[in-house]
Amino acid sequence: MSESRQGLVLIHTGPGKGKTTAALGVGLRAVGAGMRVLMLQFLKGSWHYGELDAVKAFGEDFVLRQMGRGFVKIGGAETDPEDVRMVEEAWAEARAAILSGEWDVVILDEINYAISYGMLDPAPVADTLRQRPEMVHVILTGRNAHPSLVEIADTVTEMREVKHAYQKGILAQRGIEY
Repeated sequence: MSESRQGLVLIHTGPGKGKTTAALGVGLRAVGAGMRVLMLQFLKGSWHYGELDAVKAFGEDFVLRQMGRGFVKIGGAETDPEDVRMVEEAWAEARAAILSGEWDVVILDEINYAISYGMLDPAPVADTLRQRPEMVHVILTGRNAHPSLVEIADTVTEMREVKHAYQKGILAQRGIEY
């Protein structure tokens, strides 16, 4: 098999755990291959996650930015206009990063939630994915990936929960889940 190189669109979706973790794993692999990685977290922002400290070791080769405030209320009047504004800002930065060609891998963490919550229109996302430079890889995470984005993607992985420690009353463990 001859090696051909091209940028891919990957989606990690589904109700199970591991979507962000899988994207981080790809990012780690990419940095190890000499690539530059940008991860924009669309909704995360108020909690401190272990990956924030871990990627600092890679300097400018793996940059992770939290663009949200954390917990987001959704549904009609529940959705805070400030959260919508923050998602729009995150998308503007994501679009610019993808089209700039400065990054080999751009991870759009939780963008699928922002779209499914009605905070972001999937059409400009689809347009940007189609227009991206040939060698730019983009990973989208979050439940309920929009069908138009699934159609564009080269690889779609659906995480399915088989069982979860929380069901036995075990709370999220530092270093494993955050």
